[in-house]
Amino acid sequence: MADGQVLPPEIAAPLARFNGEKPPAPAWFDKALEQAPERTVFDFEGAAIELLTWGEVGKPGLLLLHGNGASADWWTFIAPFFAQDYRVAAFSWSGMGRSDWRERYDADAFARESFAAAEAAGLYAAGKPVFVAHSFGGFPTMLAASRYGDRMRAAVLVDSVVRPPEREWRGPPRRANPNRVYATLPEALARFRLAPPQGCENLFIADWIARNAVKEVEGGFTWRFDPFMWTSFQMEDRGPLLSAATCPIAMMWGDRSGLVDEEILDYMKGLLPPGSPQLAIPDADHHVMIDQPLAFVAALRGLLAGWRLEP
Repeated sequence: MADGQVLPPEIAAPLARFNGEKPPAPAWFDKALEQAPERTVFDFEGAAIELLTWGEVGKPGLLLLHGNGASADWWTFIAPFFAQDYRVAAFSWSGMGRSDWRERYDADAFARESFAAAEAAGLYAAGKPVFVAHSFGGFPTMLAASRYGDRMRAAVLVDSVVRPPEREWRGPPRRANPNRVYATLPEALARFRLAPPQGCENLFIADWIARNAVKEVEGGFTWRFDPFMWTSFQMEDRGPLLSAATCPIAMMWGDRSGLVDEEILDYMKGLLPPGSPQLAIPDADHHVMIDQPLAFVAALRGLLAGWRLEP
C-alpha cells in the first residue's frame, strides 16, 4: 500500500458493519466447522505449539501451514474435506495463534517446527506427509524441502511467491509497539482486515478467522500474534531454496492475486523441476482458501489424486 493511501471501508474494516454479530454462513461452512479438530499442544524447543488434527492415524499425512500473523484456524473449514482420506494436521507457528511466543525466531527453526508438528500429529504412520503451505508458510517449507526434503513426500506452495533477486521481499516493517488493546470484542473485530489488503466476499470466513485471532486480556481484547517476530527474523533469498528442493513441488495461486505477476510466475517456473504441477485458482486473490474455498478444495483434491508421488 502506498504511503497515504486510504483503503475503502470494505477492505479496511470488512466486519465493521456487523457490530460484532456473525455474518450469515452457508450450510457447507457450518457443516465443516461441526467436524471439529482435536486440539492439543506439543513442546518444541521450549515453546508450546498449538496443534489441530482430523482423520485417523495411519492414513496418508497432510500438513497444512498458514501464513504470517495467521493461525491453524485458517484451515478449520478446509481440513474436514480431506479427513476421510488423510490424517490431516494444522498447527500455529510459534509467535502466532495460540502457540507460545519466543525471544527470537529463526527460519530453520520454523522448518524444524513443521516436522515436529507432523511427528506429533502422527502423520508419518503411513509414510512421508505432503506439506501444503500458504503465503509466508511457504518460506520455511521451501527451506525444509531444500535441506530436509527426504522427510517430505511433496510440498504445495499456495500463493507463496519467489520474486527475482532484484524484487525480493525481506519481510514487513519492524514493529516498535505492542498490539493494541480494544475495549470490546466488536471493536476488535471491526479492525480486522486481511494483509496484504484485499476485498473479501466471504465475510463469514473473515469473521471466523478474526474471532480466533483475538484473545481477552486486561482491559479488553488484543491480537494473538507476536508483533515483534520480524524484529529478529531474517528472510533468505528463496530462489536458491526452491531450486534446491529434493522433494516434488507444486505451485498454486489466485489468478487475481496482487502478489503474483507474469515475471514472478516465469521466474518460479524456471526454478521448479520440469513437470511440476502449476494451478491458478479462478477469481481468487492472495488468500485463496478464503476467496474460493470450495474451488481450492477441489483443486487440491484433484492434485493429490492425480500427482504421481512416491510413498
